[in-house]
Amino acid sequence: MLAGAESGGRAAEAAQPLHLTTFVVVDLETTGGAPDGGGITEIGAVKVRGGEELGVLATLVNPGEPVPPFITVLTGITQAMVAPAPPIEAVLPSFLEFLGDAVLVAHNAPYDVGFLKAACARHGYAWPNPRVLDTAALARRALTRDEVPNRKLGTLAAFFRTVRQPSHRALDDAQATVDVLHGLIARLAGHGVQTLGDAIEFARAVTPTQRRKRHLAEGLPRVPGVYIFRAADDRPLYVGTSQDIATRVRSYFTAAEKRARMSEMLAAAERVEAVECAHALEAEVRELRLIAAHAPPYNRRSKYPERAVWLKLTTEAYPRLSVVRELGAGDEAYLGPFGSRRAAELAAAGVYDALPLRQCTHRLSPRRTMPACALAELGRCPAPCEHRISPEEYDARAAEPFRAAAGADPQVVVDALLARISALSGDQRYEEAAVARTRLAAVLRAAVRMQRLLGLARIAELAAARRTADGGWEIALVRHGRLAGAGMARPGVPPRPVLDLVRRTAETVGPGHGPVPNASAEESERILSWLERPETRLVDASSGWASPVRGAARFRDLLARAEAAAGHQLSSERT
Repeated sequence: MLAGAESGGRAAEAAQPLHLTTFVVVDLETTGGAPDGGGITEIGAVKVRGGEELGVLATLVNPGEPVPPFITVLTGITQAMVAPAPPIEAVLPSFLEFLGDAVLVAHNAPYDVGFLKAACARHGYAWPNPRVLDTAALARRALTRDEVPNRKLGTLAAFFRTVRQPSHRALDDAQATVDVLHGLIARLAGHGVQTLGDAIEFARAVTPTQRRKRHLAEGLPRVPGVYIFRAADDRPLYVGTSQDIATRVRSYFTAAEKRARMSEMLAAAERVEAVECAHALEAEVRELRLIAAHAPPYNRRSKYPERAVWLKLTTEAYPRLSVVRELGAGDEAYLGPFGSRRAAELAAAGVYDALPLRQCTHRLSPRRTMPACALAELGRCPAPCEHRISPEEYDARAAEPFRAAAGADPQVVVDALLARISALSGDQRYEEAAVARTRLAAVLRAAVRMQRLLGLARIAELAAARRTADGGWEIALVRHGRLAGAGMARPGVPPRPVLDLVRRTAETVGPGHGPVPNASAEESERILSWLERPETRLVDASSGWASPVRGAARFRDLLARAEAAAGHQLSSERT
């Protein structure tokens, strides 16, 4: 709650007009060393708001070290002047109280802030982490080289004809910085900079395109949902999602956004459309569906769910594995969906290592023979083409273990692959063992994923609710693995009537074949992640939500170890 209040306070502060903002303009004089907690010889600070001076703080500081001669020449501060002065740990409480919750302003602010933060850390004071505005950075954006040759404080003071001139003394320089700040604020109005947040972003390295298109972020709602950047012909260029649409879209026009493709997208964008959603889950699902429907050119992920493939066992006398785009109604033994043919073929290689399934693509007849391939001569195929094995024995030894591994228990496949890895490692054939381990991970990953998806797809209707931080309820209605309806019961509103309304207006979803009959695998997995959170409550379901007792999920630890080992190997190879 405190974090939320702090975030809301920051947002309100950023939206505050500059003429209503309280600034504390600071300047330090130092011994010229690194910011290690000491070395400060003088602090000058001026508090202003709306052009009016509200207070002044100025004091010499004992730096705890000798003042170098060149510093004395530059500033006029001598060792005799700072010897009786208080140390920085005695000055900090007064300075931090003077700063309060104001915006800290300095010329070349990182230098002054660095010394102040180091001093606080060294002497046990909490740094208040104020908003910081750097007049040097503002000048780099607001003034051209034709107007000022550099952004030194003296140069800017001369340009703005300030009453008070810098002198390398803390208070004089702070007062000169106040006048420069006021001159810069007057210039910022011509750039459309009116608020504190605008000024801070303006000072950063924002591109001209970001600055020119920043108006696209205006008027958007601060709610969960989906945002769509559209081109002049209304084509979707990019689709994204956020808990706060307005804040997220605004971030595309700040210095934090450095992706080249986003800069290109912003140049082509003409408007931003917001789709408000009941909660984050609905927003994520809508985002996936919009990306799949429109394939926006600047989205990289989730664009082509139709490219998913399956690894299925064919229906014939001597079944084999086949990579297909779609499952037929009669397909009962399969793994998937896989994101690519390469991923499916990797899993198939793991199955071939474990089971004596034939790898040829011929349609074999139980009555006619064909010449055997090299795999039969190597002992890696039982040669059903030559009828060295009967259809019944082939089914028992090769096909049925695959059916079990895909739909229920992959123990036989796992044991065979682990034995192969152990044998290869014992023969010091470590690279081949690593390949077998990668194949084992591919098989397990596919089986775990598919069985998890099947458990949800078999439920005709499932209603769930998740408590929000403010006491409301996020409500989701899922039918056969697809989000059919979503709602939000605000704090104090009974959730059951909201669920009833969601149910009456929900999408009609019928049963289908396979683990993802009505939605993409990614959508069903987003729903599963939401349902599996500890704070989510199942309200009711048309049937039980179940997984096989001895299913692939019990090998999740083994899968995690295999993936971690593969990741470590890849990292080592890159190193």
